[in-house]
Amino acid sequence: MTMTLAELTDLTGLDVLDHLERQVTIPVVDGLQAQGDLIVIPYAFIEHGVSTHEYTRWQDVPAAGIELLRSAAGGNPHSLVADPGTCRFTGDLRDPTGLALGMIDTSAVAYLIHPEHGGTGIAPGRYVVRRQRERNTEPRGWFGNRMIAD
Repeated sequence: MTMTLAELTDLTGLDVLDHLERQVTIPVVDGLQAQGDLIVIPYAFIEHGVSTHEYTRWQDVPAAGIELLRSAAGGNPHSLVADPGTCRFTGDLRDPTGLALGMIDTSAVAYLIHPEHGGTGIAPGRYVVRRQRERNTEPRGWFGNRMIAD
């Protein structure tokens, strides 16, 4: 089943900015994908570097969605949405890089929606959601890595 951005916003009640074409079909990806400063990585790609533990608590993703990340200025959240009973999320995992926001385990297509970026579909499977980082090379700043915040 395909879904348009208009259908996703109607279904979730989450809105996107006017510059986005609402009749576009949302792509569903089963591989690596990015939405702004979020990276969705199939668990199989990094299963030896990220893990849950015996006390990991999973939560069902409600129809209203879960906010995964909000921009640096406090607006424009990245939200994960799915049909009830098809997707669960945990932010309780080990990631030595410190980039993981959480893990998604979905049996049906789940969606990321963002006001500026629109929507992307996540095929059934297990994924790790990470923040994006870049090398900080500002002359007066600390040299090293910094998080990307759109």
